Amino acid sequence: MSNRLKIAVIGGGSSYTPELIEGFINNYATFPVTEIVLVDIPEGSRKLSIVGQLAQRMVAKSGLPIEVKLTLDRRSALEGADYVSTQMRVGLLEARRWDETIPLKYGMIGQETTGPGGMLKGLRTIPVLLDICRDMEELCPDAWLLNFTNPAGMVTEAINKHSSICSVGLCNSPIAAYKWLSSLYSVPVDRIHCDFVGLNHLHWINHITVNGEPKLSELLGNRDGYSAKNVPQYDWNATLLRSLGAIPSYYLKYFYLHREILAEQQAAALRGETRAETVKRLEDELFEIYLNPELSEKPKQLEQRGGAYYSEAAVKLMNSLHNDSGDIQTLNVSNQGILDFLPDDACIEVNCRVTKQGPIPQPVSAVPSSVKGLIHAVKTYEQMTIEAAITGDRGVALLALAHHPLVSSANDAERMLEEMLEKNKTYLPLFF
Repeated sequence: MSNRLKIAVIGGGSSYTPELIEGFINNYATFPVTEIVLVDIPEGSRKLSIVGQLAQRMVAKSGLPIEVKLTLDRRSALEGADYVSTQMRVGLLEARRWDETIPLKYGMIGQETTGPGGMLKGLRTIPVLLDICRDMEELCPDAWLLNFTNPAGMVTEAINKHSSICSVGLCNSPIAAYKWLSSLYSVPVDRIHCDFVGLNHLHWINHITVNGEPKLSELLGNRDGYSAKNVPQYDWNATLLRSLGAIPSYYLKYFYLHREILAEQQAAALRGETRAETVKRLEDELFEIYLNPELSEKPKQLEQRGGAYYSEAAVKLMNSLHNDSGDIQTLNVSNQGILDFLPDDACIEVNCRVTKQGPIPQPVSAVPSSVKGLIHAVKTYEQMTIEAAITGDRGVALLALAHHPLVSSANDAERMLEEMLEKNKTYLPLFF
């Protein structure tokens, strides 16, 4: 890599972009970016222009020698890039609304990363990311691809299996856990350590220390736990937490509190209050704020979008890769024998030591025996979804659904699949 660091941001017109720009500005001393290229598709050109101009104002205010470019030409954005960040949504928010509402008609969870909706998002997304990787293999073969695009673990596994590009998956859930604990104990994040084990949006925290003192036992009595605005707020079952001996990701409420969450989703859909519709309103408000020519910093309202701490996770990883820091981060990487009940090439979410050669997954002290079956079942679904995404095989897609714990009937799943594929026809040419 050259001394002039070039970053290409795929999906640069995203409302998340100011978070990323703020991260580059705040970390310039150790990660001196000279060129940031924000790239989007023609349908996103208006948002790209708005958020791009805000990014340029933020950099100008900082006084740093960073050039922010805007383009609809992906290949020019990728050429010579050192790091590529993806934050894209194939099908935009309309496709998210389908992911969230169609499964509800069949009595199943509607969510963009978990269950049937997550599968359709994966089917739409994986071929596009692999196409981007083919461009990268030609234009920036040594660049790192940092994938924030959901379902992040599944997409990252597809890249690692079907591309020569070095890719790492990221999620803001782990860093949100650290922020929660920092607030709870009134200590800096660097005095906290958590061990994560599982998959993206399917992890458990099985060890926590604060100032070197074990805290997991007392935290198992905290039924609120760390959560997010995009997941319905229900208290955890206290007996469940004590029996698990681990703190589940808030996405595991879809599994452990399935009936309650499903009922809430169905009621919200009837009120026209799906998460997709909520995000649409939030994004409209954000872009109105971004239009203000006097605005030159990330607005506080962005935290309501659900992408809090995005910049910290993304820029921290780039910084650590660049500087060979050796620090510990929770990332989505190939298993490499860490979880002995999964294939080596399965993408898992665990603590990794970040080096210049890439993240090295760290041994897991213990995996609660009660969660191994769930991890294995969801990984089976993910791997079959990847196969369906690259082959367009409807039979494999149905098998993927049938193996998911949140799918209750193969017959209903087949009817649901046909409806979802038809709705997504524009984005799924391999299936037609």
